[in-house]
Amino acid sequence: MTTTRKCPICRKPRVAEHTPFCSTRCRDRDLMQWLEDGYALPGPAAPTDEFEQD
Repeated sequence: MTTTRKCPICRKPRVAEHTPFCSTRCRDRDLMQWLEDGYALPGPAAPTDEFEQD
C-alpha cells in the first residue's frame, strides 16, 4: 500500500520539484508565514532588555 504525502498548506499531493509543497504558491505562503511571525518555536520568552539598544 502506497500513501501519497500531502502538501502541508493546501493538502494536495506533493510535487517533487516543490517538496514538501505542491506548488510555488504554497511554498511562498509558508515562507510568508515565517517572515510575518506566523510560526513560532516553543520556549521561554526572551527578556526584553536583550533587545534594547543604546
